[in-house]
Amino acid sequence: MTLCLFQGFGIELEYMVVDRGSLAVRPIVDELLRHFAGSYSGDHDDGPISWSNELALHVVELKTNGPAPSLRSVATDFQRSLLRLDEALAPMGARLCPGGMHPTMDPQREFQKWPHDYAEVYGAYDRIFDCRGHGWSNLQSCHLNLPFANDDEFGRLHLAARALLPLLPALAASSPYCEGRFTGWLDWRLQTYRHNQKRVPRIAGKVVPEPVTTRADYFTHVLEPIWADIAPFDPDRLLREEWLNSRGVVPKFFRDALEIRVLDVQEHPAADLAICSLVTAVLRAMCTERWASLPALAALSTDELAGVLWAVAQDGDQAIVAHGGLLQALGLGTQPRTAADCWRRLADAVLPDADLDPVVEQPLRTILRRGPLARRLLTSVGLTPDRAALDRMCLQLADCLHAGVSFGG
Repeated sequence: MTLCLFQGFGIELEYMVVDRGSLAVRPIVDELLRHFAGSYSGDHDDGPISWSNELALHVVELKTNGPAPSLRSVATDFQRSLLRLDEALAPMGARLCPGGMHPTMDPQREFQKWPHDYAEVYGAYDRIFDCRGHGWSNLQSCHLNLPFANDDEFGRLHLAARALLPLLPALAASSPYCEGRFTGWLDWRLQTYRHNQKRVPRIAGKVVPEPVTTRADYFTHVLEPIWADIAPFDPDRLLREEWLNSRGVVPKFFRDALEIRVLDVQEHPAADLAICSLVTAVLRAMCTERWASLPALAALSTDELAGVLWAVAQDGDQAIVAHGGLLQALGLGTQPRTAADCWRRLADAVLPDADLDPVVEQPLRTILRRGPLARRLLTSVGLTPDRAALDRMCLQLADCLHAGVSFGG
């Protein structure tokens, strides 16, 4: 069945499996899934939520089992499902832990890739890019998938999403620590993500996508050049697929959906759904040209939007947004303002008409008032934490995930 704009929602959440005592990553997701599926399958259905593996053997993905008709109740479905996983992990001496990156993982020593189905594709990635880096093996994200029915809807949604993309880390950054230190970035996951395929730089491009508005043009100007660049490294054409494209917003034409990929995973599903609900409400307004026409959105420079993205990825809610064209496109005037102020004003503009799930209201208030999870983590353990402080932080995050409560809320 063809879904039109905002008639369905797909959410994907990634979590790391860690040891209950040491909090180090545990590469046992194949055993976890075998516990339920009876075989080393990469997928298992759990009612409205399904589980699957990722490239790293310590990461499990939970996702809506097909498009959900609305975002209401989705957070509750995720919470119930992850508790089933946590209960199964307990006898293994492990548990789930959220956050955009593990703050003390050493991927050179600890990374193991998924060895079962789909292993040849993961092997190709590893051979070409060396997946031991943080940008491959130590990152957990939330993906928001939104449908489109035709080129008109794709063009509207793609232009809106690429314009809003640079502000998203101000809501979702949750990865300030890496290898036991503060990185100087609130969203270090994105900083590593942008470089993890530098051998073939066209795959991620500038992360902010080009202003392409039709399927044919997307294949011509984005996908075909990517496939041409990877071809010398991929003689078996294993990677000649739409999913090779690693921009921060990517169309999946095989299922007629747009996937937003730059959101760090939060401390519990209601926080992820709070962000997705606000982002969706703003995108609805932008698709109807509430503040700016489609030509005005298309005219926004990819390079300039990318500059805003990296400023916001580094400084999060406190980043100064001074791009007049972007601010005007969001109905925010032209005067520079913090990213936090941008989101509070956008929330005031769109939430009165949004049908928010009550479960997400408190997490959203926490984010808008106290900043993204990364800001609250910094407030908790500081700029120069020792290993014990980071371990306590991980334990708190795992407890937040299990209890379904906000960190520092």
